[in-house]
Amino acid sequence: MSTTAEGKLQAFETYLYHHEKAVTTIKKYICVVEQLLVFLAGREIVKSLILEYRDQLLEKRKAQTVNGSISAINAFLDFDGLPECKVKLLKVQRQAFIEENRELSQIEYKRLLRSAQSKGNQRLYHLMLILCSTGIRIGELSFITVEAVRAGRAEINLKGKNRTIILQKKLRNKLQQYIKKQNLERGYVFRTKNGRPLDRSNICHDMKKLCAEAQVDRRKVFPHNLRHLFARTYYTIEKNLAHLADILGHSRIETTRIYVAVSAREHERTLQKMKLIL
Repeated sequence: MSTTAEGKLQAFETYLYHHEKAVTTIKKYICVVEQLLVFLAGREIVKSLILEYRDQLLEKRKAQTVNGSISAINAFLDFDGLPECKVKLLKVQRQAFIEENRELSQIEYKRLLRSAQSKGNQRLYHLMLILCSTGIRIGELSFITVEAVRAGRAEINLKGKNRTIILQKKLRNKLQQYIKKQNLERGYVFRTKNGRPLDRSNICHDMKKLCAEAQVDRRKVFPHNLRHLFARTYYTIEKNLAHLADILGHSRIETTRIYVAVSAREHERTLQKMKLIL
């Protein structure tokens, strides 16, 4: 990549930072634009080339994934003063149900918890508890502090949005015991040996190590799936999609609908109850 391109990427990274994009979003956008610049190979950016690149992506990836790349590219075009080259997102119909190989059940979740305990990994055990019982994002874990546990609530302030997360009494008691054993007086509850917030890649890696003993498909085991489990479980008890969207911190209720989609098996059970087949 040319020096000019590298300089532009650095400037774009600063641009994203000042627009308060999350660290993970910035990394993703930079990676996408790097790939675009490789495709362009020094050619002037015009809309026809962006459309050609979108078509190439669609040959190799799913439409949802391509739309993620398009969002990054459009942000770059805005930054580069080329809004006329922006392209539309692909129209994707929302799935009415999800596949079982991606749906983590409560039973499987509890097996993962027991596995973490049997391995003596108390940090991972309590970390999974907090993610699944509150529905917070892994990137919001740093807001779970000793002070928040004492107060019984965490104030999440991210991307210009604020919401309060309630730490129920049973969870709070477990976290307080963990905090006491770790001799923590203030700051992050889940931290590295150097006192810094845990890295999401390490968390995912540690969760995968539980799969064999817990007898859970590795494809289901990643931090964000605990957030989905929280959403589905909450919705079965209180079918208030708008309230759930507020709890999860979603700006659009359409996003929340994805979280509460039933499995294909459950969808089939509903069809069978309709008794329309003679």
